[in-house]
Amino acid sequence: MLSNKSRYALKASIALARQFGQGPVLIAHIAQREKIPRKFLEGILLELRHNGILQSRKGKGGGYSLAREPAQITLGDILRVVEGSLAPALCVDETVYVRCRECVDHKSCVVRAVMKELCEATDRIVNSTSLADVLDRIAG
Repeated sequence: MLSNKSRYALKASIALARQFGQGPVLIAHIAQREKIPRKFLEGILLELRHNGILQSRKGKGGGYSLAREPAQITLGDILRVVEGSLAPALCVDETVYVRCRECVDHKSCVVRAVMKELCEATDRIVNSTSLADVLDRIAG
């Protein structure tokens, strides 16, 4: 399930993609337009900036903007910054594999096999969908 933090990160990133090339956008503007609590948004944007998704500028005319073109930032890039792993179960996570306590043989586990398929499908979708793709869907 998508957390509020992930939902807000996506909404804010899409809002910034809409404004790409027009200069930085104030946090207050994003928060108001997207109906995101400002304090919560500040932390999310900071995390995205520290991970190279966003850039910021201080002072007059400052704010946040995408660090790269919308076509170069995928939903997977954003979600992994905010959530870490997108795996539905730790036994299918390639970076932090944890075997289930009750699992006798993870290679023949039916639940693990289904969760692995779900994980692969999710990865395929979020890694191939850029912010530009989302903007195209909204416009179309």
